[in-house]
Amino acid sequence: MPPFINRELSWLEFNQRVLNEAMRNDLPLLERIKFLAITASNLDEFFQVRVGGLMLLHRSGRKTADPSGLSPSKCLGAIRQRVLAMNSDQYTLLAATLLPALEDAGIRLLKVSELPLLQATKAASVFEETILPLLTPLAVEPEQPPPVIPGLNLVVACRLTDPENQTVRHALIPIPENLGRRVPIALEETAHAFVLIEDLVASHAGSLFPGETVTSTTAFRVTRNGDIAVQEEDATDLADEMEEVLTARRFADTVRLELRSDAPRELAKLVQEVTGATAQEIYRCDGPPGLASFMEMAFLPGFDHLRDADWPPQHSPAVVPGTGMFETIAAGDVLLHHPYESFEPVLRLLEEAAADPAVISIKQVLYRTARQSRIIDALITAAENGKHVTVLVELKARFDEARNLHRADELQRAGAQIVYGVKNLKTHAKICLIIRRESGHLRRYVHLGTGNYNESTAKLYTDISYLTCKPEFGNDATLFFNAVTGRSKLLRFKRLVPAPTAMKPLLLDHIAGEAERARQGLPARIIAKVNSLQDPEIIRALYKASQAGVRIQLNVRGICCLKPGDPKYSKNIEVVSIIDRFLEHARIFHFHQGGDSQVYIASADWMTRNLDKRIELMVPIEEPALKRRLVRVLESFFNDNTQAYRLLPNGASQRLTRAKGQKAFRVQDSFYQLARKAAKAREHERSMTFDPYVPPK
Repeated sequence: MPPFINRELSWLEFNQRVLNEAMRNDLPLLERIKFLAITASNLDEFFQVRVGGLMLLHRSGRKTADPSGLSPSKCLGAIRQRVLAMNSDQYTLLAATLLPALEDAGIRLLKVSELPLLQATKAASVFEETILPLLTPLAVEPEQPPPVIPGLNLVVACRLTDPENQTVRHALIPIPENLGRRVPIALEETAHAFVLIEDLVASHAGSLFPGETVTSTTAFRVTRNGDIAVQEEDATDLADEMEEVLTARRFADTVRLELRSDAPRELAKLVQEVTGATAQEIYRCDGPPGLASFMEMAFLPGFDHLRDADWPPQHSPAVVPGTGMFETIAAGDVLLHHPYESFEPVLRLLEEAAADPAVISIKQVLYRTARQSRIIDALITAAENGKHVTVLVELKARFDEARNLHRADELQRAGAQIVYGVKNLKTHAKICLIIRRESGHLRRYVHLGTGNYNESTAKLYTDISYLTCKPEFGNDATLFFNAVTGRSKLLRFKRLVPAPTAMKPLLLDHIAGEAERARQGLPARIIAKVNSLQDPEIIRALYKASQAGVRIQLNVRGICCLKPGDPKYSKNIEVVSIIDRFLEHARIFHFHQGGDSQVYIASADWMTRNLDKRIELMVPIEEPALKRRLVRVLESFFNDNTQAYRLLPNGASQRLTRAKGQKAFRVQDSFYQLARKAAKAREHERSMTFDPYVPPK
């Protein structure tokens, strides 16, 4: 049996790599706060989805082991031990290093009990005027069903005593998320002082219970199972069904209880009973629960010196200012490397299409979008301008369902044709098709990418955009939309490679082809960049290729179930992971193929869910210059000696360090400097170009 690393433990190792960034003394302070908050946010989703799903399997009595050999029960036990250690690292870092450093920098977290009289009085006024009216205390009654607390909300538990009859009771105060976590305090000689909202609520909880005394309080936070699927066979209206799922998710079974370590014993017992948490689901916090909200601090105004220097996206040399996007694409295929190169050309393409009288139709898949999305605004404008707009809105984009429902309704009211995903499959492909009438003929312009149509994350995630008007790509795009909106079969296209029908078979063929060349003594090489590698068939094929002598280099940001460095199976496989200021998100694959290299970008990772259970697209890049560029991008990751980790056979990872005298190489900085250099060179070239003056007729 080939060796596999457990998926969940591999993901936790990835989260540890992110936490390691927060531990780096050489990073700006607020960047360290940001990485700490990211690890906490990651854990929130991990518990909602992965732990929630495992708990359902465990409670169903399932004992079948996964490919790594762990049953749901053993996996849950291993997860708990790993998360306990990670939690300890998080809170030790916060208390011993980050909070003192913040205070030295003029950002001070105070307790309400520490406030001078004047500030305490002002804080009380803030509570009375802006917080108290929004609080809804919930009584905990003996022998009555406990109040249900929404997931991921901070809650203050209170022990109350009636002075008249000395009776004791308990109540809970959920804190609405929209109140924020920090309550600013004006303090002399401190640039930014604040108290945490749960501390302020606990200190003034007596205002909610007149005539009673608050004798003790504690803050807690519950995480609920988010792995609740739509029962599509029973759903007559997918949008209505998704609304029910969103409600159910807020009140599903508890999968984690974050409880302060200093919680009074009686209140700790009460909270456990109210939330239904078992001892295995309780995670004690040596500090404030819910560290994800500390992300607010990373963006405090006035503290730019505590952040990384800005890397504004550069203008691609392939996109000429003042030239329309249709003219630009018609002149040649465009490849953009985000966020080093701006996402603006993609936004411009949609906005120009919305206003262009020659554009007849726009078809697009939307998976995750920005809160204030220019993409959706452009589609609404296009529909209002009488163009035929078809949008496939994926309602099963986990944790973005509510936003997608809202924006889909806006699009529909504007006159767009809305399709709510595909039955039993998530649509994760990144594609936009624009049909334009030119010189009496129809021409199709296509955008294909590795990332979402989200201008916010396009500044934070590394992705590839490909824009073309080649007829074969346009024809495939038309067939793709006909298939997903008309519920017909996804056949093999001339250029585009869809999942779940053709992508995995083609990948397996390419891997096997490299293995066969290696057996014949020919050069054989595979380089791939993915976010996650989990699919057993792909892993087995890579093992066989390695055994045949294929040199395999894998850049895997997160989950990697392949075990590198195994002398029998994977001695020719190298796996690295890059953790830096941008989230590595692009999927790029290169197969040597005897010198006739095949290069692809894709929306899909090498996971079973992507290859077998989602509608995805893999896109061949055929222009020689663009292929060479992508291969250089892939190769560069294996030269990084500042932000790269090598994955080890035991599933752990080791930061790569440079040898004595070796020059530091940081791949993301290299890409940014290349983008800057190219943009400046093109700008200089344009400034030296003299256009002849043509007098008006």
